[in-house]
Amino acid sequence: MKYDFIIVGAGSAGCVLANRLSANPENEVLLLEAGGKDNHPYITMPGAYSKLHKSKFDWGFWTEPQKHINNRKLYLPRGKALGGSSTTNAMAYVRGNKADFDEWASLGNEGWSYEEVLPFFKKSEVNQCMNHMDREFHGTTGELNVTLARHFKTPFGKAFVDAAIQSGIPENKDYNGEQQNGAGPFQFTIKDGRRHSGADAFLKTILSRPNLTVKTGITVNKIQLIGGRATGVEVLTSKTNSQIFETKNEIILSAGAFNSPQILMRSGIGEKVELAQHGIDCLHELPGVGKNLQDHLMFHISATANQQVGLNHHIKLLNQVKASVGFYTSGKGPFTIGPLESVAFVNLDEPNGRTNFQYHFSPIHVGKTYDYDLYDINTLPKTDGFSIIPTLLLPKSRGTVSLKSNNPFDAPIIQPNFLEQEDDLKTLVKGGRKAIEIINQKAFDPYRKHNNYPDNIEDDEVLIDHIKKCVETIYHPVGTCKMGRDEIAVVDSKLRVHGVEGLRVVDASIMPTVVAGNTNAAVYMIAEKCASLLVGSEEFKV
Repeated sequence: MKYDFIIVGAGSAGCVLANRLSANPENEVLLLEAGGKDNHPYITMPGAYSKLHKSKFDWGFWTEPQKHINNRKLYLPRGKALGGSSTTNAMAYVRGNKADFDEWASLGNEGWSYEEVLPFFKKSEVNQCMNHMDREFHGTTGELNVTLARHFKTPFGKAFVDAAIQSGIPENKDYNGEQQNGAGPFQFTIKDGRRHSGADAFLKTILSRPNLTVKTGITVNKIQLIGGRATGVEVLTSKTNSQIFETKNEIILSAGAFNSPQILMRSGIGEKVELAQHGIDCLHELPGVGKNLQDHLMFHISATANQQVGLNHHIKLLNQVKASVGFYTSGKGPFTIGPLESVAFVNLDEPNGRTNFQYHFSPIHVGKTYDYDLYDINTLPKTDGFSIIPTLLLPKSRGTVSLKSNNPFDAPIIQPNFLEQEDDLKTLVKGGRKAIEIINQKAFDPYRKHNNYPDNIEDDEVLIDHIKKCVETIYHPVGTCKMGRDEIAVVDSKLRVHGVEGLRVVDASIMPTVVAGNTNAAVYMIAEKCASLLVGSEEFKV
């Protein structure tokens, strides 16, 4: 049979699209996912977040050695299951800054200003924090649950907000509201103490629709192009056999900032010279495929605590068991939250300017000797502490995603060129200085035992050395199928691939510039906006 819509990737965007497009029973919708089902208990439990990394639910990508970060390779987790990265992330709900979307519109992308995208943020959301929120900016009837931490809080989280205020950062109880700058509690995609992923919110409630087909464990090789039109998706049923699913209308690529450009290139869409290196015929030249990669960088400014009220001590096996029992019997306790608790957004240069820096706060501290692995909790200290995490939001460095080979089972080559632009390091240093100021405020005095950062960190060279030894990504890759009209744009403002009929890209890869904050909320918005374009289309009459 031919499907009306084929969606490649059941991540945050794919789940929204499957929901909205299959709402019309006349549309036959096929949703393809490379990963498996999201039925493991670690997925449900926010506190088990770190156990999902380097598991079967994670693509487990790595960067190339980073020249400006001591030649280190950085780990890049990506969700590989129904729900995609919303099934494995830290559940932070952050929309970004109004100026981010106005910038997208100013680049020639009609319909993407903040005023125009706000309704799509609200459409997805059922906000459980309304005593702190302005209804003008939040939805109450959507599918995605957004809440504050309700079933467990540490005193460290409030101390961070108080310390930020003492350092001159204003309080802000709703960074997704009228004003982003300020310090306050994180908003999370959690429901009743459990992770609320894209699959939970948008997919599981509609699996009984007879016009929706969901297939997991499907490796997509390429998009089939005939006469300049996308007509089907070739999937591998084994390493030697393939099958083609055909469409009457459109194929929507929602495989993420690494996999979407990789699939396009294997399909013969990309830079001709690069494709030829892998024996791929260029069917449509689009040199921007895989270019414009951006991501957020972070590092830790930590301290040990003089009491066991944080999360480190729950790493001990016996404490894990106790916390797990509490989670399943009462729905309360430390495993009802992930690794984050509070947050601050600032402009490092102008207090009232556009947000350009973020401080994640975690009631977890890391070791002082750089021998820990953030993606393996067993390497972290087992006595409590806390961390302020300076985060570069508007990087100037740009990278690429390219093919290792034409084999769909090979990971792509990911070269972010982190800190290639000197201003990015300068901004991290400036942000680090502010983090040190915050962690030494009086609000932390009742809890701080020892600062866990290098001695003599007031020396710029010492701070730079610290940054380069421990900096990681927050795994917010975007931009590799850029929306726009310039020479490296891949999709137009309706997310249609330039020069190819019947093919759209709908995921974080279309962002021209990365938003000032965690990216998952913006991906939901992007999918909602694209769905509305299709629903209102005279061509499809969805």
